[in-house]
Amino acid sequence: MTRGESPHANCPQSVDELTDTLRHGGYLADRGLATALFVALRLHRPILLEGEVGVGKTEVAKVLATVLDRKLIRLQCYEGIDTHQALYEWDYARQMLHIRALSERQVADADAVDKLFGPRFLLERPLLEAVRAGEDAVLLIDEIDRADDEFEAFLLELLSDFQISIPEIGTISAQSPPLVVLTSNRTRELHDALKRRCLYHWIGYPPPEREVEIVLVRAPGVATALTRKVVAAVNRLRELDLAKPPGVAETIDWVRTLDFLGATDLDPASAQDTLGAVLKERDDLELVQASLAEIASGA
Repeated sequence: MTRGESPHANCPQSVDELTDTLRHGGYLADRGLATALFVALRLHRPILLEGEVGVGKTEVAKVLATVLDRKLIRLQCYEGIDTHQALYEWDYARQMLHIRALSERQVADADAVDKLFGPRFLLERPLLEAVRAGEDAVLLIDEIDRADDEFEAFLLELLSDFQISIPEIGTISAQSPPLVVLTSNRTRELHDALKRRCLYHWIGYPPPEREVEIVLVRAPGVATALTRKVVAAVNRLRELDLAKPPGVAETIDWVRTLDFLGATDLDPASAQDTLGAVLKERDDLELVQASLAEIASGA
């Protein structure tokens, strides 16, 4: 084993092995993605996955946690998220109850205040939980582009050292870092400093044949002919000027919806009834109505 490689027992030994492992977990990764993930695993490098909504960025972290038998720890980013919500917080309610109990018992302990800020009253948030879990976890930092610049800057030190300093307790370090998967939908451009600390891979829409294969893996039992018709229709939808083009996740939802309703083919009527499974914006729905027959039939 070369320097920097992971000794984790469940770590695949080759790109092909990782590809097969992901497939058994229901995720079809192309060679480029599998290679990037393999390097991230073996060299303890965070990986940044960018791409359109619904192409499988979040799903790959979930599947990795399952197939590698690691704990999935998810930090969902949003506008205004701060470090305390991501790192740790003190259990103020429990602290107040403890103070009241000490007061009722008239306990005069010189160290009582210090004890209020000890491990018993510490609430772990995702980043602290991931540092403590180390290589037994997959840390998913989802939609990092939704967080602000300050939070992104805060992540730089964590991704470099994987240690957290808590003034009242001390420094907590990961003996071996978790696998870190960051995702971005590119609602804003991320800073170069963050990108330099990560491996990078762009996940685009798969070719039609690949998308058919993905759907059949994620929705076993659905008819291949129906799947091909839906994939073709989704690809025609992506050619339109939609606010929210459908991703692979929406393709899977549409196939599952049609299959559940007993449809064996995609025609204008069944497409009209189930269009809400693939399009989620009112303006997009109205735009598609005029050409729904062509989209569903392929004419």
